[in-house]
Amino acid sequence: MLNKNIYYFFLIICSLLIFTSCKSKKRAVRHSNYQLEKPSNKIASKYADEMGVSKGAIKNGKLYEFIDDWEGTKYQFGGLSKSGIDCSGLVFLIYQDVYHKQIPRITSQQVEIIKRKYENQFKEGDLIFFDYDGKKFSHVGLYLQNGYYVHASTKKGVMIEKLQNPYTYKYFSRGGTVE
Repeated sequence: MLNKNIYYFFLIICSLLIFTSCKSKKRAVRHSNYQLEKPSNKIASKYADEMGVSKGAIKNGKLYEFIDDWEGTKYQFGGLSKSGIDCSGLVFLIYQDVYHKQIPRITSQQVEIIKRKYENQFKEGDLIFFDYDGKKFSHVGLYLQNGYYVHASTKKGVMIEKLQNPYTYKYFSRGGTVE
């Protein structure tokens, strides 16, 4: 009788191990409470003109108000405030404040969390990376629309620029969606 109980106990334990070990692992998904807010007319007009799109194409009020608030902030390596900010800090804060999503703070880690896309597939919020001075992924920006992105330039600070700008485009490396 004891051997029979041990046999059943062993059978149950083995069955549990088999069924639980075969279960697929689910990735932890962090849902944000991000909601699109319409921009003010002033903001929509300003950025529509700057990027050559219609006012109606400027739909993410939080994003463009953030950019408007930070535009012109000087570049400071390692900076994360209005007195100075670097490129990875800018996209880190945009994701935190606009999209309510935590991403890594440094460029080399930010590039690891994207799903790569072709340039013609870029959408607002995608990260785009550049290789300056022979260094892989030494600069990052956030894609907006119509070929424009926002970034913290070492010379001009936070600004919007055309991705196909002849100077910067030659350093363009890759881009993609934050996973």
